[in-house]
This record gives sequence, C-alpha cells and structure tokens, in this order.
Amino acid sequence: MIGFYILIGAISLISWLVSNQLKKKFKKYSQVQLRNGMSGAEIATKMLADNGIFDVKVISTPGRLTDHYNPKDKTVNLSEAVYNQRNAAAAAVAAHEVGHAVQHATAYSYLTMRSKLVPVVSVTSKFSQWLVIGGLILGAASGATGIGFYIAVAGLAFMAMATIFSFITLPVEYDASNRALAWLKNKNMVSQEELAGSTDALKWAARTYLVAALGSLAMLLYWGLQILGGRD
Repeated sequence: MIGFYILIGAISLISWLVSNQLKKKFKKYSQVQLRNGMSGAEIATKMLADNGIFDVKVISTPGRLTDHYNPKDKTVNLSEAVYNQRNAAAAAVAAHEVGHAVQHATAYSYLTMRSKLVPVVSVTSKFSQWLVIGGLILGAASGATGIGFYIAVAGLAFMAMATIFSFITLPVEYDASNRALAWLKNKNMVSQEELAGSTDALKWAARTYLVAALGSLAMLLYWGLQILGGRD
C-alpha cells in the first residue's frame, strides 16, 4: 500500500500545482480589461448568435470557476464574475462555454459520446474503488480464484469506465477552447494582448483535465497490477 500512497500524493501534488497556476493566470488576466467593453455575458450571447444558435440561454451561476454548459436545458452557465466582468479571462471562459454549445448544436462526436457516458460513470465512479479494495481483502482471505477476485475485477472495470470518460473529455475541452479562440480572433473581439491572455488562461484550464486523465490512468494501472499482476 506504500506505492498507492506515493501515487496518490504525487497526483494530488501535481493537481494542486496546476490548479494553483490556473487561479494565478485567471487573476492576472482578470486585470486585462477588454477594449470593446463587453461583459462575459455579452460575449457569450454574441458568439451564440454568430453561430446561429438562438435556443440557448446565458445565465449567471453562483461560485468561482463554476462555469459550464448544460446540454439538458441548453444553458451557458457563467460564474458571477465571468458573467459581469469585462476582461480577457471572462471573455475566454464565456467563449469556451459557448464552444460547448456549438459542439452540441453541430453534434460533435466526442461530446455525444461523453454525454452518453455521464449517467454510467456517475454510478460506477461511486463504487469502483470500494469494489477493488473489498475484492482484494476478500481475495486475500479466500484465495486468488475466489469471489474476491471477481469483485475486484468488476471494480477495475468500473474504474476503467471513469478513465475512458476522462480521456474522452480531453478532445471535448480542447476543441471548445479552439472554437472559442478562433471566434475571438476572427471576429476581432479582442486585441492581440487580450487574445494572448485568453489563450494562456484556456491552456492552463485544459491542463487540469489532462492531469485528471493521467491521474485516472495511473490509478487504473496501479490497481490493475495489484489485482492481475500476481496471477499466472
């Protein structure tokens, strides 16, 4: 179990470093005011209109970095700061979330796959680690070929679903950022300085998803070795 704790510690440290850097970047680019004077809400509304999307609402949601697109009720949810502020960070986040709305409207394949996996992963992720650990404990008591092994393998399969989900999320997030930055540039919504800030902010946001995906894969491989490594 020492290896497990080292792995958890390493993943947690990297995740904290990336998250901390992300917060610093957004704080920095929140000081870069947009020359066009538009708020995040106005940016989002215009990008939706420019893409011919008129059935999606832009609403304000409480919290910080709580921005997201909800395909179920077709809403672009912007945190209060992003919704109201008029800076490079707010423009980047607002356009990124609209990027997801554009993906939804154009039936972007990875977003479709991700949406289908959401209800499955929401259930399997709750039980995967408990099944793995419980199965290993039972296996130690009943032998490698006992029921504990099959329980652990079931937990491993559940864990694999979460890993697949995290990797499918990567192209979804990167594509949304690419759509956002392309629109900001092509429509001359931001200056070169503002675009550079928006690009840097979204780059660090994407890295949080990359770290999460790699962390999920590392956990899957670790537990896979624990369960299957000792078998002939």
